[in-house]
Amino acid sequence: MMRTEAHFETLPVRDELLTGLVAVAMSGGVDSSTVAALLQEQARPVIGLTMQLWNQRRLPALQSDGPAQHRCCSLDDVYDAKRVAQHLNFPHYVVNFEEQFEARVVRPFVEQYLSGRTPIACTNCNTDVKFEPLLRMARQIGAECLATGHYARIRKNEETGRSELLRARDDSKDQSYFLWGLTQEQLSRSEFPLGELTKEEVRAAARRVNLPVAEKRESMELCFVPNGNYVQFIEAYSRESGAPLASAAGEIVNAEGAVVGRHAGVHNFTIGQRKGLGFAAGKPLYVQAIDREKNRVVVGDDESLRATTCEIEQVNWIALDDPSAPFRAAVKIRHKHVPALATVEPLDATHARVTFDAPQRAITSGQGGVFYDGDRVLGGGWIR
Repeated sequence: MMRTEAHFETLPVRDELLTGLVAVAMSGGVDSSTVAALLQEQARPVIGLTMQLWNQRRLPALQSDGPAQHRCCSLDDVYDAKRVAQHLNFPHYVVNFEEQFEARVVRPFVEQYLSGRTPIACTNCNTDVKFEPLLRMARQIGAECLATGHYARIRKNEETGRSELLRARDDSKDQSYFLWGLTQEQLSRSEFPLGELTKEEVRAAARRVNLPVAEKRESMELCFVPNGNYVQFIEAYSRESGAPLASAAGEIVNAEGAVVGRHAGVHNFTIGQRKGLGFAAGKPLYVQAIDREKNRVVVGDDESLRATTCEIEQVNWIALDDPSAPFRAAVKIRHKHVPALATVEPLDATHARVTFDAPQRAITSGQGGVFYDGDRVLGGGWIR
């Protein structure tokens, strides 16, 4: 097993790349395994890299007695990736990114939940782990590029000279929403071979070459949340870190400020939540806002969840070069959200204001706001 050091900023990039060599980020699932098989069919030399991200033995109290839920990047996935590499006969290495993953994904995930935001761990993982130290590692070992199993597309715009990110052909599998943080350099050195395929076509390709994971089901849970319960994970992680959460009880209020209930901590709630509020009401109520400073959760009816504007921070422009004038786009505010028409007004190089044509439900701080022009991702950032 190849073990890597934590500080990739100091690692040199190999001056001479091996002609045509592609490093494949192998998660052990059918998608990334099929990527390796497809590249081999193109007679391209392949090397597999699997990331060890999280010690699955941590927080044993959260382990369920029942059947294990299928999480990405588990130890079983590492073994499956090794089996695929042996089946296809190419080199495979496991690289230890546990330190980076905890610092860049897990700890910010916990901190943001405790601050009243609702973070997206997968976006952070893509931006700060898969396409930063892993791509750096791929270059260090002589690979020309990094290929992954993401359902998205990359193309070079010959007029602007920019690498563009596009939605996948299979709309039901599109993952472009999680990739808005990729830089021009990262996009130019990455490949998404599944972007033009449907999931059914990927399964068929895996069966054609008898991949041992051809029938493997998809991962559904975060790799570092053993039982799928974010609240229990945050509390257990805080205890393990030596900073157990103090009593964070507070008030649940309505829009007028009247107290309608009590809560045990704002990390128990997300915008739009209806179940688990902890009190009975005569009509459906939803979490409308989380006020971390006052330690309050604000609830209201469905109509109160709707808003027409939001601000986006840490914007990464992909198809555009720091636009200064407002422009029209379809804006997506969460993974399952249908992009809605809006006017995007750049405020500075990394901030923008979005004004939707029609009110949108549950615009949530900490989620991604991604700007689309048809299939093209113009850019994206975090909802403030």
